[in-house]
Amino acid sequence: MTNVPQFALNDGTNMPAVGLGCWMGEPGQADRTYNMVKKSIPVGYRHFDTASGYGNEEAVGRAIRESGLPRNEFYITTKLINHDHGRVSEAFNKSLQALDCEYVDMYLMHWPQASSETDPSKVLPPEQSPTFVETWKDMEKLLSTGKLKSIGVSNFSIKNLEILLPHCSVVPANNQVECHPCLPQHDLKAYCDSKGIILTAWGPLGRPGYGHSGPNFTTEPAFKTIAEKHNVEVAQVVLSWGVQRKTVVVPKTENETRMRTNITLTTLDQSEMEAIDNFHKQPNTHRSLAGHDKPHGMIFGWTYEQMGWPRRNPEGIVIETN
Repeated sequence: MTNVPQFALNDGTNMPAVGLGCWMGEPGQADRTYNMVKKSIPVGYRHFDTASGYGNEEAVGRAIRESGLPRNEFYITTKLINHDHGRVSEAFNKSLQALDCEYVDMYLMHWPQASSETDPSKVLPPEQSPTFVETWKDMEKLLSTGKLKSIGVSNFSIKNLEILLPHCSVVPANNQVECHPCLPQHDLKAYCDSKGIILTAWGPLGRPGYGHSGPNFTTEPAFKTIAEKHNVEVAQVVLSWGVQRKTVVVPKTENETRMRTNITLTTLDQSEMEAIDNFHKQPNTHRSLAGHDKPHGMIFGWTYEQMGWPRRNPEGIVIETN
């Protein structure tokens, strides 16, 4: 089995540095998810990243159970959907039942925004209950159930972490955000590092095929040169950069060959790391590649200012930082 590095979290647990993302581009897709996870286990994957909102927790859990391997060989992350911010215990138990895998390793607040329980399309303003601080306090209570090892957040900026952390009895162990060479999140990573929070990169390969715009890493000459030097694929270079800077990466692929290459890391030298670190400084390059940049400056009902995200132009290019 491929030897995947483990990162120590601030609560004493360990998280595999490479996982398999289980967002299939749209909710559901249970058969595709099941087949993907089932194929990935013999390749060496043990870390699976799903969410209530993905609609495929049952498929992930079924593939894991049917592998016949001990539960403690696996690391399962799932997430609290926005309209369940006011009913954390019920939502967690529903996810646990769907996964049917004894316990959850990491439970994340998927987004800081809460939405109405009766009308999920109605997003609540930051100051309206349940606030993400109130939701976090309910997540902390889950740790006493014995069915959950770690809790964290997702899509949290420095601004919103600064609001949350003074109220925490348990510091988040993880913050999962979009992160790749076009959006390296250097400032956020440094902040999380200072608080003992491990960053996980979703969309670590730029999320091609899903709201993808801008540079394509597979065709960038600098990336290709590094890949050729190490006799690996460009994707391996990008994922190795992520892990080497101590971020967890959760790429998604249904292709068994790419599964094998994605989980096989290489070691980059300092100049190669710096080249990728600075790639986003090229003209028209620093951007989200996940389709979240909107001309009206809103993301799931909150303004960029409320999210603590930089303002961007209609093409997604950063034009102002908060």
